[in-house]
Amino acid sequence: MNVSADQETAAQDKGHIPGEPGLWVFLLGDMVVFGFFFVAFLLERAEEPEEFTASREALGLTVGLTNTMILLISSLLVVVALNAVRLGRHRLASKLYLGAMVCGVVFAGLKISEYIHMINSGYGPESGPYYMWFFILTGTHLFHVVIGLVVLWVLFTRSRTPVVLAGSQRVVFEGGSCYWHLVDLLWMVLFPLVYLAV
Repeated sequence: MNVSADQETAAQDKGHIPGEPGLWVFLLGDMVVFGFFFVAFLLERAEEPEEFTASREALGLTVGLTNTMILLISSLLVVVALNAVRLGRHRLASKLYLGAMVCGVVFAGLKISEYIHMINSGYGPESGPYYMWFFILTGTHLFHVVIGLVVLWVLFTRSRTPVVLAGSQRVVFEGGSCYWHLVDLLWMVLFPLVYLAV
């Protein structure tokens, strides 16, 4: 009995975890580091709730909300792009990865402009514990966004030509997509933590 290539691929996909085990160890380690940061932030906030509340209220929500929407859109674009790669629609995939990159660049630009505005307004990292943690948490996340932009660039360049999603190519596309989703997930925790009264 002959099994078609499509049936073999479907059999491999059943129960398939994207990327490869080493990637998941890295992503878990990254989440643990952020978890320590989040706990330290919450502990310090519990010690000085009034100062943290007053400092947070001086911070506008516009940039944070806008960046949240931008990252959600970028994540959707990456999901659709990976599906396009699976379907062999490499031109569509490359456009979607490019769109996700544009979202990431806009996110970084807004975050940097927010930093400049805050520092010029006298709310730099040295202004108090809330602002110190704001810059540590969002700065570390911004660093991850920059790495994610490099990853998206790799996915964009590879998707510009026909791709067979197997072997190392599969690891690159799925692993890169998972990394970008981690960046978005971390922001979804970080945003309410530093911008909202949670």
